[in-house]
Amino acid sequence: MELGKYYHVYNRSINQELLFKEDRNYQFFLDKYKSHLSKHVDTLCYCLMPTHFHLFIRVKEDQVDTEVLEAFRSFFISYAKAMNKAYSRTGSLFQHKFKKKVIDDDVYYSAIVAYIHLNPVKAGLVKKPKEWKFSSYETILSDKPTQILREEVLRWFGGREEFVRFHESFNEFETSDIFKISDV
Repeated sequence: MELGKYYHVYNRSINQELLFKEDRNYQFFLDKYKSHLSKHVDTLCYCLMPTHFHLFIRVKEDQVDTEVLEAFRSFFISYAKAMNKAYSRTGSLFQHKFKKKVIDDDVYYSAIVAYIHLNPVKAGLVKKPKEWKFSSYETILSDKPTQILREEVLRWFGGREEFVRFHESFNEFETSDIFKISDV
């Protein structure tokens, strides 16, 4: 991962197993993510789904590339070990290698934020992104303290109203020629 670059990071569980068996697992995942990665990356948005997750991050300029990758590896191992212990399971929880795509285009930046937040809508879990409590959508619209780069994201979209409007009008098929996101 290159320093200062933006990435869409995602991974899924093995065999469609649930990554989050209870609501508290989602928060535990975010806590582990924060403890392992906040030193290395800035987070612009995220969405945690029952069997996979999406992160939109920027690697901090003052990091060493190998340390960032090691922090991700350590994060995944730590979460898997905790889930194994809590639910009397063994072995891997995540697919072997997480995926990362560089976000280096303005249209891609906008599209990936909406794609991530609309994942639970597309999956039929909710009707609107604000209804899914395991994403950064509501955090970005709120004024509550957060480590999400809320102001940067809102500036990018031109404010809260434009952020909401973009999500409401987003059509991934119209932007599919700009980027390819494999079904996670």
